[in-house]
Amino acid sequence: MEATTPILDFAFWITSGAILTLLVLSAFFSGSETALTAASRGKLRAQAEKGSAGAECALNITEDNERLIGSVLLGNNLVNILATSLATALFTRMFGESGVALATLVMTLLVLVFAEVLPKTYAITNAEAAAARTAPIIVMVIKVFSPIVSAVRLFVRMVLGLFGVQTDPDSHILAVRDEIAGALYLGQSEGVVEKEDRDRILGALDLGERAVEEIMLHRSGIEMIDVDADPDAILNQCLESNHTRLPLYRDDPDNIIGVVHAKDLLRAMHKLVTGSTSSAKALSKFDITSVARKPYFVPETTTLDDQMRQFLRMRSHFAIVVDEYGSLQGLITLEDILEEIVGEITDEFDPDAEHAIRKSDDNQFLVEGAMTIRDLNRATDWNLPDEAANTVAGLVIHEAQMIPKVDQVFIFHGFRFQVIARKDNRITKLKVSKI
Repeated sequence: MEATTPILDFAFWITSGAILTLLVLSAFFSGSETALTAASRGKLRAQAEKGSAGAECALNITEDNERLIGSVLLGNNLVNILATSLATALFTRMFGESGVALATLVMTLLVLVFAEVLPKTYAITNAEAAAARTAPIIVMVIKVFSPIVSAVRLFVRMVLGLFGVQTDPDSHILAVRDEIAGALYLGQSEGVVEKEDRDRILGALDLGERAVEEIMLHRSGIEMIDVDADPDAILNQCLESNHTRLPLYRDDPDNIIGVVHAKDLLRAMHKLVTGSTSSAKALSKFDITSVARKPYFVPETTTLDDQMRQFLRMRSHFAIVVDEYGSLQGLITLEDILEEIVGEITDEFDPDAEHAIRKSDDNQFLVEGAMTIRDLNRATDWNLPDEAANTVAGLVIHEAQMIPKVDQVFIFHGFRFQVIARKDNRITKLKVSKI
């Protein structure tokens, strides 16, 4: 009679211990992958600046996500396959041919619960802390698997290239703005972020993508001073104006020769009045160009971010905008740029004008034609396109391919536009509603 081999022998305990160890390694790889991909780079950077070596290491290895994920997945698959193979051999030895099905069921449950769901749930809940703790070990894993991962990456790119797919490992850099915008919109929809805060942050992010011509005061709305006008008329115009700075022109409004600051004019007038026995005679001989400052011209294609930096560098708040031919297009101030971030800025000298947008009795929006599409979108959370035109009136004219008449109605981009008022060839007021 043959002696039977005991099932719970030394080999059983060695195999069981190996399977348990491999499950722990699988949980480590799964949790590390989730933590390193879910961790906020901003929070990791803040921790690294406070002296956290683990956060600094996590930042370094997440620079190349493709290599990181490739190494972690390779390690995770190796330990999962090896654990499953050992379990199959162990259960086959214990239960015969039925051990294969039993090993599949048991290992699926163990891997799912203890090597996937549990570690990944913890990693998502404590992403930055888990990433900082696991990063030093993952660095060694990446170094060990680097040759294999590099070969796999090359093969994958070749396969994707056959289907016309081009991979760009640096593409995430270009998506930072979209990620921030998406997070802000999500936060605002959930009530965590106020709409005004969202608009301010997005306004600051958009400065580098928007040009001066989009927000400048058009030449038709610029108040100017004729340098050849009577000095008394010039003085009255400056005193009655709501603006501190006024451009000076000679003969043709396109011929800007200087900019007058109200404070400079006031000093000069005070000197004339106090330094002469005949104030009227002194005023009649006053030359406005003597107090004019040199005009500062900027191209209309300059980005708002660059223009704001130029204003700060030159300690100037006022610039004349010209096109590629040097023709006057409008003017822009530092306040105009700041308003793109913080919203409308008014003071006691601003005229009490009607709001550019208000709701009508029929629940539609009455909009000034000169209102920019961006401001309308910000005020209403709409998404009207602003590539073809800057203003609402310009958008209607562009889409209609004509100068509309009063009461004409147009429907495009999912919105209804009705012309309410028109002056000459300009649309001054519209009624807009979303369909």
